[in-house]
Amino acid sequence: MIQQLVMYEEELQQINRICETLHRDSNARAVLVIDKNGQAIASAGDVQELDVTSLSSLTAGNVAATGGIASLLAEKEFAGQFLEGEKTNYHISIVGQRVILVVLFDERSSLGLVRLRVRKAAAELTVTLEVMVRKSAAGSGQPSVFSEITDDDIDNLFND
Repeated sequence: MIQQLVMYEEELQQINRICETLHRDSNARAVLVIDKNGQAIASAGDVQELDVTSLSSLTAGNVAATGGIASLLAEKEFAGQFLEGEKTNYHISIVGQRVILVVLFDERSSLGLVRLRVRKAAAELTVTLEVMVRKSAAGSGQPSVFSEITDDDIDNLFND
């Protein structure tokens, strides 16, 4: 089981920069970073016209289903997928076994360019995710703010 990560502002800004760079350098329509639960973390490009919430959920479901296929074929997981449409192509990569990197592109780009740029972005994302893991692990030793609340405090709250 993968440890739940805490998203820190500095790493979120770094992820957003990676998305912006990938969007620009791959000549993509849009770039998304999604967690494996289907929550959008960051995006760049023409996302105003997209239903990002639905796309994120469906992408995570697709990755989960593909993971099932990988298991049946005795594979760990398929790290990438490519779907070709009439107007839009869809390239996804699993990065650091934690997030899904989605690149939507059209005839202004090519699969070869997208794959090349995704390789660089994935390496940068992996470093950022490793920093988040270390910060989350370091922060997990701190007591929760809820640890100070007693049963009497809860009883007093509801006994007005």
